Amino acid sequence: MTDPWVALEPGADTAERVRVLRRAHETFTTVGTVPRPVRSVVADSWRRSARAGVGPDGTASVELTDGDLGAYRAEHPLARVMPLVRELLGTFAADGEHLLAVCDAHGRLLWVEGHAATRRRADGMNFVPGARWSETAVGTNAPGTAVAVDRPVQVFAAEHFIRRVQPWTCAAAPVHDPRTGRVLGAVDITGGDGLAHPHSLGFVQAVARAAEAQLALLAPPRLAADTPLLSALGRDEAELVLAGRRMRLSRRHSEIIVTLSRHPEGLTGDELLCALYADESVTPVTLRAELARLRRSLGPGLLASRPYRLTAAVDSDSTMVERRLEAGALTAAAEAYTGPLLPGSQAPAIVRLRDRLADGLRTALIAHRDPDLLADWAHAAWGEDDVEVWRALAAVRPTAPVRARLAALEAELRVPAGRTAARTCGATYPQRPSA
Repeated sequence: MTDPWVALEPGADTAERVRVLRRAHETFTTVGTVPRPVRSVVADSWRRSARAGVGPDGTASVELTDGDLGAYRAEHPLARVMPLVRELLGTFAADGEHLLAVCDAHGRLLWVEGHAATRRRADGMNFVPGARWSETAVGTNAPGTAVAVDRPVQVFAAEHFIRRVQPWTCAAAPVHDPRTGRVLGAVDITGGDGLAHPHSLGFVQAVARAAEAQLALLAPPRLAADTPLLSALGRDEAELVLAGRRMRLSRRHSEIIVTLSRHPEGLTGDELLCALYADESVTPVTLRAELARLRRSLGPGLLASRPYRLTAAVDSDSTMVERRLEAGALTAAAEAYTGPLLPGSQAPAIVRLRDRLADGLRTALIAHRDPDLLADWAHAAWGEDDVEVWRALAAVRPTAPVRARLAALEAELRVPAGRTAARTCGATYPQRPSA
């Protein structure tokens, strides 16, 4: 299996896989051990389901009905993107005799639409609006598991924890608030064995990302009108939007603003000097001259002294990435990361921030093993020589081009397997041999 999040690869024997999974499910529910053929994402989900007290013969409970359901749906953020979701998935669901479903962050189904006969069959297992389909309620299932692990997932046949759900196959992807990164819910497609294909998982993931993009357009960040906005990722000279005025800062001024934005309590002259200059011969007079020029560029009021500090909180693209990482919204964090922080800067404080942000994100990507996110990083300018990411990508997507690139990279860099490469500018770069 080249992608552990896909239930079946094209050409697989569906009937045989169903038999293997049923035996494995019986083994787990009888003796509590997971046989080897079960995917790790499913095995982990089965264990969580068992710890939550879910029984294999249970059923979903309906928590919201009639007026309560209608009122809750009307106020939910995903209601704003349902027209888009229907446009993208509705015809596919109806023509393929599938169901389109959308749940909230608690696994409650808010909308279930699609083929009429399929809906009637789904009613028998309470796959209906208002029912709770979280892992803790009904065990392993695509919408509930996607919310639980915060990533797109496909669940096939007897991979479902509850037996009455095992005739079905589903694929779901979480949808995030583009401002905060928190999970709002998940988009799901449910139907028969025909959905056990990589395309269905990729399709539902694309719909979820489109929904996030639509939310970003409909709901721009709720910031105070006078909140300064700083963009410093992937650029040597930061851009600052201040009181409606957009300005491009010099490299040194960019370093000062980024550093002070991370220290709202302020820094003394000596502290700021050490943060900005690796060369100890630089004098405080040089720093004061830079600060005076910056104060004139910014205008009165934003830059104060004794200690040096910004008088207003600055919202930046780098802190957005950090917030999303901390919230567990890895996809949203990766999309917000447009490159290393001030990549040309050698200021000690900037180098530390740059490396911390890039290392935190790339470590999460490697641990999460999402082939699409790893591929995005590997093919970006800052990741094209990142041997650790290419190794991780080869482990989950061992295509010929990926394996060839990794082999060439390891040969070129002379980095043996398992050894960490040197890092510069927030990415991993080769240790070049001496000439």
